[in-house]
Amino acid sequence: MNNSTIETEYPEDTLLLDRRGENRVVEFMGINFAPIDDSVLLNRILEHIKNQENFGYFVNPNVDVVVKTHANPLWQKLINEAWLCVSDSRILELLAKFSGITLPACPGSSLVENIFENVLEPDEVVNIVGGDSELVEIVKQKYGLKNVNFYEPPMGLKDKPDEIEKCAKFLFENPARFHFLCVGNPQQMMVANAALKYKGMKGVALCVGASLDFIGGRTKRAPELLQRLRLEWLFRLLSEPKRLWRRYLVEGPAIFKIWLDWRASRK
Repeated sequence: MNNSTIETEYPEDTLLLDRRGENRVVEFMGINFAPIDDSVLLNRILEHIKNQENFGYFVNPNVDVVVKTHANPLWQKLINEAWLCVSDSRILELLAKFSGITLPACPGSSLVENIFENVLEPDEVVNIVGGDSELVEIVKQKYGLKNVNFYEPPMGLKDKPDEIEKCAKFLFENPARFHFLCVGNPQQMMVANAALKYKGMKGVALCVGASLDFIGGRTKRAPELLQRLRLEWLFRLLSEPKRLWRRYLVEGPAIFKIWLDWRASRK
């Protein structure tokens, strides 16, 4: 991909270079995001794999992750060491716009659906960590996949370093282009980060949370209209109020203070 295709309108001091010195990123609320949209994202990942570059992992923070990152240095470290970071949130997209920054939302579920529908070959090796055997079987049948390696870690993964290591070793022992990590944050970032130490490992680990639930039909995505209105969070809240009320109604609003503090610090 030619990096000149990425349009940027940011002050020069907001732009940084990633470890390869090629990909433009923009700092927003303490996180370095690649300001790319869906049309560029998958190509960026495929290019990384095609060039047989070293293993790396992909993260796409939403509002919940950004809030938790500001409360926990571990989250910050895990995000900073990712190969590629994009925004998963239309709320972050809007706040960035108010700050004079173009930061497109790239929903992880859309990326995963695109990969399963248009990229994966029926016979290629695919690794999945998280979910459950029934869900994985649904996804295998839906997309005609014949070579899926599945590992189901125990609950409480983030507090079990030995289990984190088992997950990372599973990825290493099963070479693949794509490693789908679906155990939520920070667990999936911890697994991906632990896998960095394995020499010779290739491919990309995608920290994509509940994306398999969406493509497997267990969880419905918000209608397109609500997505465009940036109300996908409301649809999810109404769909799973007992599980999500605290995230969206208690913890999530902290993003506005974080944003205001970040704006003040820039001045």
